Amino acid sequence: MISAPDRQHAVQLIDEARRAGARLEPACQTLGLTVRTYQRWTHGGGVRSDGRPDATRPVPANKLSDAERAQVLATCHSPAHASLTPMQIVPRLADQGLYLASEATFYRVLREHGEQTHRGRAQPPRPASAPPRLCAQAPCQIWSWDISWLPGPVKGLFFYLYLIVDLHSRKIVGWEVHQVESAEHAATVVQRAVLAEQCVGRPIVLHADNGSPMKGEALLATLYRLGVATSYSRPRTSNDNPYSEALFRTCKYRPDYPAGGFASLDQARQWVHGFVEYYNYLHRHSAIQFVTPAQRHRGEDAEILAQRQQARERHPQRWAGKIRNFEPAGDVWLNPSAEVVEPPEQETPIR
Repeated sequence: MISAPDRQHAVQLIDEARRAGARLEPACQTLGLTVRTYQRWTHGGGVRSDGRPDATRPVPANKLSDAERAQVLATCHSPAHASLTPMQIVPRLADQGLYLASEATFYRVLREHGEQTHRGRAQPPRPASAPPRLCAQAPCQIWSWDISWLPGPVKGLFFYLYLIVDLHSRKIVGWEVHQVESAEHAATVVQRAVLAEQCVGRPIVLHADNGSPMKGEALLATLYRLGVATSYSRPRTSNDNPYSEALFRTCKYRPDYPAGGFASLDQARQWVHGFVEYYNYLHRHSAIQFVTPAQRHRGEDAEILAQRQQARERHPQRWAGKIRNFEPAGDVWLNPSAEVVEPPEQETPIR
């Protein structure tokens, strides 16, 4: 309950802010109050007392008596109902022509007596775990990969696109298209990517979701042999792997993407090869200051952005308002906490 001096002080602060030009709603929100509370306190002039906590409230006509509450507890304690929830008890009693109370009242009575606890051998509900949080400060530190469907020549037939992307540079470091989804194909893609990037034995973290190919024995054995650590998203949480999901969206929204389906496996591989060449070497990525992933992967982004800065300084008259940031993109976080940095781009999953 807010004391009378505190109410008086709050009203004075709000009135001073309004005289200085502030609107009522923002002024109230600054003090954690609603406009309705301010109006109630100042109705009729002056500052009124807030009588809500001390108000005399009528007793509900259907409130259970002490005897009825005891009957509810006794019913829950009976051998026939001891292992059942109120959602099961109430309809069973109704089948017998009895209606002691509603389900909500059963729960409330049990909670007041400290009996609303987990029962049975099943594990009690647990709070959701935090997503994996990783930071890439340079290329070939954290990779993300996933598998997506590519439509085939007939409805219901798909090809499977395996893509590995470097979080720091956004470069596609490995890809293949196959007719089946398997851990063996995944192991081959990862091994070729590690060899192509010449990072055997380096402490790479490979992040993926919880699909069966991501945890297959063939893939895990290959990762162990190459010295690659694993990281996994939480179950059924696609946003824990945002970079791969965003890359699939970019891929499937290209103007030349054959939405009607690929005629053959060779055509799908040829198209993906062209997309990877475009994405790595021509696409100016907005998240890395509009340089290509290959340029950032090779460490050329700082020099390129410095040249843009010089071009801007040669023509200062063209920059009357807020100018674009030409500083190189810094560290890249996978699922950062709110205190660390703004979250990375997250796209709607496309399968």
